[in-house]
Amino acid sequence: MSTIKSTRIILYVLLIIFVIVSLLPLWGCIVTALKSSKEVILTTPVSPPLHPTMAKIMEAIEYLRRPLMNSLILVASGVMISTFFGSIIGYVFSKYKFRGSIILFILVVLSLYIPPQVQLIPMVQTISKVGLFGNLGSLVLLYMIFGIPMCSFVFKTFYDEIPDSYINAAKVDGADIWTTYRRIVLPLSVLPFVVSALLQIVIIWNDFIWGLVLTSGKANLPVTVAMANLKGSFVAEWNLQMAGALWVVLPTLIIFIFLGKYIIRGYSGR
Repeated sequence: MSTIKSTRIILYVLLIIFVIVSLLPLWGCIVTALKSSKEVILTTPVSPPLHPTMAKIMEAIEYLRRPLMNSLILVASGVMISTFFGSIIGYVFSKYKFRGSIILFILVVLSLYIPPQVQLIPMVQTISKVGLFGNLGSLVLLYMIFGIPMCSFVFKTFYDEIPDSYINAAKVDGADIWTTYRRIVLPLSVLPFVVSALLQIVIIWNDFIWGLVLTSGKANLPVTVAMANLKGSFVAEWNLQMAGALWVVLPTLIIFIFLGKYIIRGYSGR
């Protein structure tokens, strides 16, 4: 018993240390955002502010107002389009086998593993040819292209668990493929819609490289790219940068706190 108790104590101590180390960057970000520029220089990054001020936090939100709205537009459009088409594609792959369906689905899944760096030049060329380079439309198209395969995988994994007897019974009653989807499958799809939407929200909100490459002008920048511009031209304003980082990380932080279990289920495919 003493050995088990000692092991448990050691485990708890290690977990506490891990939590402290993990939360330290967030703590440093918060306290730095609340400091004046002079106090940032005179104190350590993790020391509490002696005279807290909201000036830099308000300055950051004023600068990031339009980029935040851009990212919200991208998230809303990307989530709606990707989950809608992903649910239909996942349903077809799961319940309607056709010649080459397995190979086609494997190709869909493999597309998720292609590094963005490999796709960078071809994607820029394609976006330029369709006349969307430099505006938000390019990112909407891009997130749709990348989001549909991932959502299709999530939906197919879920639909595989639905008994085929439900689909066969609908066929006996004369329902076609779309009636079966609308009347039977869609009402059972709340969980995969939630999981797919959460995954897309996190991915789109945190994306940096595509927003940097495909957009231009402050009016079209997503929030992650705009936040990178807060660094200043000559002097680094760490309090302003940390304030901007707080606004950027806040939505995904809230999502992970309250809905993180659904994101884990989405990545594990269950």
